Amino acid sequence: MVNTLNVRLVEAERRGPMPAVRTSRRTGGRGLPAAVAVGFVLAQLALVRPGMGLGWDEAVYVSQVSGHAPAAFFSAPRARGISLLVAPIASWSSSTELLRVYLALLSGLGLFLALRAWRGLFPVRVLALAGALFATLWVTVFYGPEVMPNYWVAIGALAGVGCLLRAQADRSDRAALWGLGASAALMAWMRPTDAVWVTLPLLVLLVCVRRRRRPRPLAARVAGLATGAVGWIVEAYVSFGGLGARLADASRIQGGLGWNIAIGDQLRSLRGQTLCRPCTGSIPDPELIAWWFALPLLAGLGLVVAVRSGRTARTLLPLVCATTASIPYLFMIGYAAPRFLLPFYALLAIPVADALTHLVTTTRREWRPVAVTLVALAMAGHLAVQYAVLEDAVDRSTASRRDWAGTASELHRIGVRPPCVLSGPEALPIAFYAGCASAQTHGHNASITQAEILRTARHTPTAALAAASDEPPEYADGWPSHRFGDLRIHVSPAVGAHVPAD
Repeated sequence: MVNTLNVRLVEAERRGPMPAVRTSRRTGGRGLPAAVAVGFVLAQLALVRPGMGLGWDEAVYVSQVSGHAPAAFFSAPRARGISLLVAPIASWSSSTELLRVYLALLSGLGLFLALRAWRGLFPVRVLALAGALFATLWVTVFYGPEVMPNYWVAIGALAGVGCLLRAQADRSDRAALWGLGASAALMAWMRPTDAVWVTLPLLVLLVCVRRRRRPRPLAARVAGLATGAVGWIVEAYVSFGGLGARLADASRIQGGLGWNIAIGDQLRSLRGQTLCRPCTGSIPDPELIAWWFALPLLAGLGLVVAVRSGRTARTLLPLVCATTASIPYLFMIGYAAPRFLLPFYALLAIPVADALTHLVTTTRREWRPVAVTLVALAMAGHLAVQYAVLEDAVDRSTASRRDWAGTASELHRIGVRPPCVLSGPEALPIAFYAGCASAQTHGHNASITQAEILRTARHTPTAALAAASDEPPEYADGWPSHRFGDLRIHVSPAVGAHVPAD
């Protein structure tokens, strides 16, 4: 596919620079994309609801900058970009509602700027439709206001490809160069490994295609990647024994990266599961996954449209970047989470929107009413499915987070209050809700030995959480216990006297 891209770009170079698409003076290319961004913000606030508590990974990221609870263990695959993004709110306020509103507004602004990066490359109506297609996916609406990095990788990917195409078309476009570097920094800041996969085709283009070699865009991209990843690399040597060791730890935590076809896992997760690990069960009903198979077909149609209209490079480059962005999550990992493919969806949105626009504006007038009707019906059904899945995902996530908050309140009632330490399978998010530190003696988040946790328990309220049907961990054997819902709370003798008898 990269060779095809090289050939197409060389052919485009021979034909001369890519002509800019005229935009309306009345909107200046901003009106429709801005309306899409505003609608995206409103959808998040109305459908995800700011009151939904923080999830497991969110608790890890927020705890790094929050005074509400001690920082949770930060494992090798994680990067600190999203923690720094929410620091302006999380560093002084424990309000989840305020944090959600802040992120919803910021994600809307990010979408608008990413679409603006494509101005002059496609008609405004195509860009607005692309933004709407991406912004109405349930996974996009769900993760826009979440303290998670994947949405921001998607925004950086979308903006970066657009900026490169503009920089290639106009060497004097300094804004495109700055955008090229800033988008790379954003992705690397959030998830360095994802940034590499997205950027790979761009680097191949800038280095290997002689007619497309541009030192300034290449320098901007490399500088952006280095700026965003430098903190993660330094941390690798300070805390993980080096870059190679950190990458190896990250692979181990993710189940061992290698050849593994995870397409079926991704399909199973489309029913609204935020994490499918282990990913078992049947494939969802056809109406829930039809859109997933329609995406590559429509993207292919968009490429055909681009070839016929003489703007192949503008469509082919995002398609290639979408492909490389999806490779690790479709073919190299043993589980699935819908958020992993957000960069893939964002990049495909441009050619898909171009294809749909072509269908409803075909030159054969007798077919236009039929095409408009079919596309409208398909979009209506698509939206109905997306928001049904979104509602289910929000309800389940809200319920689990409410349970964590309830357990935290119960811990306070029986005497486990800050400063305190929690251990056990679900201790990490519950510890954040309770204002405690979390500590694990084994597993991916192991950060303490049994001897150390016993020493801590002598002077600090400590509790081990376990399923009600399970035996207590070895270090908590003999500690007073309390049944709460599906959990049994084993508390250190220092607070054992406060535990009511079952």
